[in-house]
Amino acid sequence: MTVSSEKRKRSLSLPASRFSYPLFLDLTGKECIIVGGGKVAERKCSTLLKTGAAVTVISPDLTVTLGKYKDKGLVLHKQRLYRKGDIETAFLVIAATDSQETNRRVADDATVAGKLLNVVDTPSLCNCIMPSVVRRGLLTIAISTSGASPAMAKAIRKEIEELYGPEFARYLKAVKMVRDKAVEEIPNKKERERFLKGLIEKFFER
Repeated sequence: MTVSSEKRKRSLSLPASRFSYPLFLDLTGKECIIVGGGKVAERKCSTLLKTGAAVTVISPDLTVTLGKYKDKGLVLHKQRLYRKGDIETAFLVIAATDSQETNRRVADDATVAGKLLNVVDTPSLCNCIMPSVVRRGLLTIAISTSGASPAMAKAIRKEIEELYGPEFARYLKAVKMVRDKAVEEIPNKKERERFLKGLIEKFFER
């Protein structure tokens, strides 16, 4: 299979950052495999569980928290080292061991298999990276420095957390209910957009 000349031309116009396309994924029921059972793997697992993903952890040992997830049936656990073929059915793969050699093997296998791949602390091996996130109910704000400085992303996240408090979660929940009703009762799209825009403007005018 050959790449057309037009596609080759487009590929030459690469963005300054490899991780330049922000995307929110629905991981509900999707198989996500974490290789590693330490604290970093624990943090990744905790975040994935909140999305409704089906998480499998591959590691000889687990942290106490990961062990609790296992006991509660929240994750599947393969109590051994990583083996080739472990990620065949995965939608997303996260390599989070303390062995660079193991992480690279996972990365090589995932790349060949065309999987979404995150290798902790090694952006050069990833095709996706995890942002620093602020959540306020339905509001999600993701911050990324494209792997250049996770510490800066964390610092920016803390500033944003101060700007957007719990009231945004409550207000957005109410706005969603009003919007759902407006879709039913205001058939004219422009009128509906004007009405909903007014709700938001009133909130920020307070």
